[in-house]
Amino acid sequence: MTRSWSGEKLAEAIEAFAPGVTTDSNASDVWVQPDRIKEVCEGLRSRPEFKFDLLSGVTAVDYVDHFEMVYHLTSLPKNAKAVLKAKCGWGREDPVVPSVTPVWRGAELQEREVWDLMGISFEGHPNLKRIALWEGFPGHPLRKDFATYAQSLVPVEELR
Repeated sequence: MTRSWSGEKLAEAIEAFAPGVTTDSNASDVWVQPDRIKEVCEGLRSRPEFKFDLLSGVTAVDYVDHFEMVYHLTSLPKNAKAVLKAKCGWGREDPVVPSVTPVWRGAELQEREVWDLMGISFEGHPNLKRIALWEGFPGHPLRKDFATYAQSLVPVEELR
């Protein structure tokens, strides 16, 4: 069975190689400063005590007052997993985090999906463009405020 890193233990271990980067932790998750997410991910992948060589998933959560990035990491050599989170962007306008595509190539399509559906931009991404919707689609449909935004663009009568 795959062993889960506790958030508290992972936060302590991260602080050992990147002091001041963690902002919170609990039994299952650790939060890091969004502008340092790439640095933390590089450490978690390359350091022998972690070897998180697989990015299992990247997603985002809309909490209305802020967005949160969620990274699910797996270490195949250590048979371990961990959850890393970063609150990005207080408010609704232009949330940005560094891309982790240089760390795990598998992040490329997942970050594009988050950009397309949630509107979170990834600084340093090699090809940040829509993946599910067409170019020119107005807005980002998984945001909680999308229905209000969409109604302001197209009168309801035209949608019928």
